Amino acid sequence: MAAGNHSAVTEFILAGLTEHPGLQLPLFLLFLGIFVVTVVGNLVMITLIGLSSHLHTPMYYFLSSLSFIDLCQSTVITPKMLVSFVTEKNTISYPACMTQLFFFLVFVISESHMLAVMAYDRYVAICNPLLYNVTMSYQLCSCMVVGVYIMGLTGATAHTGCMLRVLFCKADVINHYLCDLFPLLELSCSSIYINEVVVLCFSAFNILTPLLTILSSYIFIIFNILQIHSKEGRSKAFSTCSSHISAVAIFYGSAAFMYLQPSSVSSMDHGKVSSVFYTIIVPMLNPLIYSLRNKDVKIAFNKILEKRSFL
Repeated sequence: MAAGNHSAVTEFILAGLTEHPGLQLPLFLLFLGIFVVTVVGNLVMITLIGLSSHLHTPMYYFLSSLSFIDLCQSTVITPKMLVSFVTEKNTISYPACMTQLFFFLVFVISESHMLAVMAYDRYVAICNPLLYNVTMSYQLCSCMVVGVYIMGLTGATAHTGCMLRVLFCKADVINHYLCDLFPLLELSCSSIYINEVVVLCFSAFNILTPLLTILSSYIFIIFNILQIHSKEGRSKAFSTCSSHISAVAIFYGSAAFMYLQPSSVSSMDHGKVSSVFYTIIVPMLNPLIYSLRNKDVKIAFNKILEKRSFL
């Protein structure tokens, strides 16, 4: 395509979740409430784990990291999404769009691998309880968390770097509520073959590798649980894993639906709905399903409240 047919895009318009006028205010209030719950819930988790010495264990160390990821991810996405519900034209500059894309990918990829790390932690705790403290040492836990962020940064850098070489047409309306890969690629006037290859390879790695780690961990976990003779013991072990399995199913299911398909056959309207789950709903649910239903966290929370009442 001739260079004259391209225009230097300086800003994009985010179409938002829906264009139906009657849904704008209800959706604004709904997602504002979700955002507040997400921020408060994750901040409470990070604070509780930091202040409570008996929560300074590998499991809660990973939970704290997950809460930080969820907090950052929600902050990157939700405020701009809320703007689309109260303005006729939700514009975002080209640099801001690329910045949002980068940080969104950093945190969503990091969350994918953090869930796998947490599954491995549960595997060691249930299958090798006597060696848990030795195996899950502070050095290993720190290396695993650093590795999670490195993979997030690597994937985000690769995707954003490829996106920066894309030439965009005069059409500047992104059919999404955030700057995401496929909606941006739909606006391209240049070849996106390299981008699609990078998306397929990195998405497959960042979804399938953690997912296989989780599945293999839970296969061993279930096998060991079934060998427990006590019905109460089996029930307690299963209840410990059920919340994690639920969050994993929501996160990986919606992410796979969005990314593990060619852009030519993907529906952006369906993609927007599925992406709501892993970008907005999961960050809100994680503090609840992982921690606020946890007895240790409740004890820590009550202790903090008691200390404040004495002051």
